[in-house]
Amino acid sequence: MKIKTPKESLTVLTDMVLPGETNSLHNLFGGELLARMDRACSIAAQRHSNRIVVTASVNHVAFNKAVPVGSVLIIESKVSRAFNSSMEVYADVWTEDRESGEKSKVNEGIYTFVAVDLTGSPVKVPVIKPETELEKERFEGALRRKQLSLILSGKMKPEEADELKALFG
Repeated sequence: MKIKTPKESLTVLTDMVLPGETNSLHNLFGGELLARMDRACSIAAQRHSNRIVVTASVNHVAFNKAVPVGSVLIIESKVSRAFNSSMEVYADVWTEDRESGEKSKVNEGIYTFVAVDLTGSPVKVPVIKPETELEKERFEGALRRKQLSLILSGKMKPEEADELKALFG
C-alpha cells in the first residue's frame, strides 16, 4: 500500500453563512458548523483511504470565536494520522474578510473516521508520512489522543497507554 502525505488529503470547503443558519445573535449555529466540518473531514478521509468512510468520533472541537451571518467560512481539513482502519482528521476553520482577504482562525476540531468496504466492514488504510512541522506535531499527538480516547471509553487500561505514560513519567 502506498505511503501518503497529509497534503494529498487536503480538503478546502468555502461557503457563506446565511441568515437561516444562524441563532438569535445572528451567529452560525454550532451544530451547522459541526456538520460542515464533518463533511470536509470525511472528504479528506476518503481521499486518503480511497474508500467509503464513516465518522467514528468527534474528539475535540473548540468554538473560539463566533461566526456572524454573511461571513465567508473556510474549513481546511486533512488526515493527521492513519492507524489500521481509522484516520484522525484535523480541521482548521477560518473566516475571510471580504475586502482585505485576511483570514482569522475561529475554530478547530479533530474527527476520527473508519474506512469500510461495501458491507460496512473496516478495511486497512495507507500509512501517512507528515512533512511540515505542524503535520509532524499533529501526527505525534494523534497516538496520545487515541490512547486517551480508548481509556475513556473503557477499551484500554491506563497502564497499557505507553504514549501517555511517557508524558506523565
